[in-house]
Amino acid sequence: MRVLIADDEPLARERLTLLLQDLGGHEVIGVASDGREAILLSEEREPDCILLDVQMPAMDGLEAARHIAQLPRPPAIVFCTAHDEHALAAFDASAIDYIVKPVRKDRLATALERARRFASDRLREVSDRMPDKPRRTHVCARIRGNLRLVPVEDILYFLAEDKYVVVHWTGGEVLIEESLRALEEELGDRFVRIHRNCLLSMERISGLQRLPDGRVLAEVRGAAAPLEVSRRNLPALRKLVREI
Repeated sequence: MRVLIADDEPLARERLTLLLQDLGGHEVIGVASDGREAILLSEEREPDCILLDVQMPAMDGLEAARHIAQLPRPPAIVFCTAHDEHALAAFDASAIDYIVKPVRKDRLATALERARRFASDRLREVSDRMPDKPRRTHVCARIRGNLRLVPVEDILYFLAEDKYVVVHWTGGEVLIEESLRALEEELGDRFVRIHRNCLLSMERISGLQRLPDGRVLAEVRGAAAPLEVSRRNLPALRKLVREI
């Protein structure tokens, strides 16, 4: 089985590599030191299984798992954690295994056997059943077939167009295949709806301006032009601007 190791501790990565060699029948096809690198390597190398640390810098393992679940060929995931089983008990019941550090050879063998039997098309189902989804720090987009991770803190606004949502961020524009409604439900504490087709970052709002024809525009820090606010969303937005 082709295995990817993702852990921010070099000694932990080395130990897992040695254990896999001792078990035999497995190939380590890459190592990652944080969640973002784990996603990119999963996309590039298509492992059968990923041994994924939970606590890592830049992006933790739980968020990385959500993004990996959206890949065309998601691997089976085995979480590795320094904490007890209570933090990940739900995943054990959902056919995603976890291992408590320090990792034992026999326990790793059991987890890998479960991963071997794990159907990759169930990963999306398990991801949706996560009891407490981690706070997302990035959105995933594709540019000419390549994966691009966009930090949420760098996003100015989301704009729905046809079947896609355009992410306007400090680095330009990318398309994602998530609905505006789903983004609003998840990111509603950081983004506000100003129009039926637009979610605006609260941190990027610099003010409101009324035009002679009565329309109201939201001024957005970092954007080339202000955005129109619908009458329906104007009262809530005005209240928010007063509180900022």
